Amino acid sequence: MAVAGVVLGLVALLLLAITARRIRRMRQDYAVLLDGDGAESFLAAVSRKTAEVGALRSEVGRLGDLLDRTRVELGDAIRHVSVVRYDAFGDLGGRLSFSAALLDDAADGLVVTSIHGRSETRMYMKGVVKGGSEAPLSPEEEQAIQYALRGSGRTAP
Repeated sequence: MAVAGVVLGLVALLLLAITARRIRRMRQDYAVLLDGDGAESFLAAVSRKTAEVGALRSEVGRLGDLLDRTRVELGDAIRHVSVVRYDAFGDLGGRLSFSAALLDDAADGLVVTSIHGRSETRMYMKGVVKGGSEAPLSPEEEQAIQYALRGSGRTAP
């Protein structure tokens, strides 16, 4: 019975040594997390980075909202443009007359026409709503509107 008590005591001392060693290692790890040896502690760095990520998420959300508003506003901008050049009168060369369509995404805007003659140049502007106009359109004006709506954005021959 005395031998069993000694063996039990030795086992208890061995378990105490193992437990003390584990506690010492955990304290060292914990000290690294909290102290950092004069540098910023790990937990403070994680906390700071978490706050920075939160601020970045907020900024990304704000930029997404701004992008959505910009897309809506851009729909009202003149983005579809085309110019058709032609000779208004058969005896003049150089295709100095033109019709230019300036439209937004809803096909609203205006068409500007310049008719060049020998002694004068006249300019006309007509409103365009949904790709058409209340005023009669010349074939060149209609062509300019169609080119603009198709997105070719080119100067037609």
